[in-house]
Amino acid sequence: MYYDQLQKVEDRYKELGELMSDPEVIADTNRFMKLSKEEADLRETVEVYQRYKKVENDISEDEEMLSENLDEEMTELAKEELAGLKQEKEELEDRIKILLLPKDPNDDKNIIMEIRGAAGGDEAALFAGDLFDMYQHYAESQGWKVEVMDATVTGIGGYKEVIMMITGDRVYSKLKYESGAHRVQRVPETESQGRVHTSTATVVVMPEAEEVELDIEDKDIRTDIYHASGAGGQHVNKTASAVRLTHIPTGIVVAMQDERSQIKNREKAMKVLRARIYDMYQQEAQNEYDANKKSAIGTGERSERIRTYNFPQNRVTDHRINLTIQQLDKILNGELDEIIDTLVLYDQTSKLEELQNG
Repeated sequence: MYYDQLQKVEDRYKELGELMSDPEVIADTNRFMKLSKEEADLRETVEVYQRYKKVENDISEDEEMLSENLDEEMTELAKEELAGLKQEKEELEDRIKILLLPKDPNDDKNIIMEIRGAAGGDEAALFAGDLFDMYQHYAESQGWKVEVMDATVTGIGGYKEVIMMITGDRVYSKLKYESGAHRVQRVPETESQGRVHTSTATVVVMPEAEEVELDIEDKDIRTDIYHASGAGGQHVNKTASAVRLTHIPTGIVVAMQDERSQIKNREKAMKVLRARIYDMYQQEAQNEYDANKKSAIGTGERSERIRTYNFPQNRVTDHRINLTIQQLDKILNGELDEIIDTLVLYDQTSKLEELQNG
């Protein structure tokens, strides 16, 4: 067991409790919030460690009792309790190992998600719309807020592209594994022969990047203002409100025309631009890491086919972890917990093995 490490975590947790009751710290809102977050991050580890110490102590007491001359009934009770405590101790050890794994610094962040219809024309765009609805329903179930930042709707009601921001508690930690190519197999409404078609849509999940984390200089951004296209009546002709930002060093371009206000479009475009630049740097670091040690499921290859949604068989398969669920309807309704929990567990277990194997 990692006693020294756990004891340091517990000592720091106690120190944080004392600091947060200091009037000077309470008066400094930023510092107080930072310490509160650190305390919240350590709380589960400390609670599990304290329970572990209590279980170890109870085991010692039961073993001591069994070494004495007890009557038969008391001996049986002590043995039964001891067996339960030893099993709990093993379970707590497993939890502690997971809790001590290096944390992903982005796990607490909000995300920007981009969904695009890929191979398959109109059918791919319709499927992109299905994925958009799926993530919206899942976000609702988690108590998160979804804001559509930009969307390009096709004539038959699908999405060529939709960009949304999802804010709430630990959004990235749950949705970071969704990046990749999602494949659908179904009979399109336009198919008269009843043949199953295969189409794809891509999903990109990026952690929101704060200004303090990513310093983008004004001189590195070229801004173009132009008239919004599409519906909007007179407004389209009168106001140049659409904004295109180009980050010159990386060549990343973001265009936004969803709002009627140029200022709001620029704000949204900057959020997406910052996320894309931050994500690009993250990808470079991930690729460098993967070159040395192949990450189990990672958040890497954006072109990688990660999941198939098969309508005729009401089946969803996640190819990275060989998980198949015969409840496609429920999955598309946002009931993603089983898939996401399995992905999280698989990733944690892989990292644990990697750590143990050095």
